[in-house]
Amino acid sequence: MKVLGIWGVFVIAFADSALLGMPVDFIVATYVYQDHRRMLLYVAMASLGSALGSIPLYIVGYVGGEKVLRKRIPEERFLKIHRSFEQHEFWALMFPGMLPPPMPFKILVLAAAIFEMKFRDFLVAIFAGRFVRFLVLSVLVLWFGPQIVGLFGGVFKRHWIAVLSLTAGALCIWFVLRKRRRTSEARSAD
Repeated sequence: MKVLGIWGVFVIAFADSALLGMPVDFIVATYVYQDHRRMLLYVAMASLGSALGSIPLYIVGYVGGEKVLRKRIPEERFLKIHRSFEQHEFWALMFPGMLPPPMPFKILVLAAAIFEMKFRDFLVAIFAGRFVRFLVLSVLVLWFGPQIVGLFGGVFKRHWIAVLSLTAGALCIWFVLRKRRRTSEARSAD
C-alpha cells in the first residue's frame, strides 16, 4: 500500500469494480485505521474509484449485456430487477451499492446499462452508495478496530437475508415518515 500512497484506495476500488473482486473493505479499513485524519478523503477516493471502475461494465451492458445478464440469472429475477429499475432506478442501484460482499453488485451495474439508466445518475448512485458503505465501515473501524471488517463480513455471509430485510425495513420506515412529513407540510402550507 505504501507504493500506491494516498491513491491506493482509489486504485483498488477501481480494479474491484472494473475487474475481479478485490478486498476493498479491508484496504479502506487499513488506510483509515493507519491515518484517521484523512478518513473522508479515503472514503471519497474509494467511492470515486468504485464509480469510475464500473464504467467498463456499464459499457458492456449497454452494448449487449442483456444476453449476458439473461444467461447469468433466472428469468424471474431478471424481471424483478427490471421492475425495480423501472420504479426507482437511482435507489435500485444506490441501496445495493451500500451493501458489502457477497452482494452481487456487478449484475446490477449491468442491469443499469441494459435498462438505460442515465449515465450521470448511474455514476452518482454508485458513488453515493459506496460513500455510505465506506463511511459506515470507517466509523466502525475507528470505533472498534480493523477486526470489525472480518466480524461483519462473516455475519453478512451467514445472515444476509436478515441483514437485507432489516435494511429494507428501515428504508420503508424512512420513506413512510418522509411522505407523512411532506403531506403534513403541504397541509400546513394550505
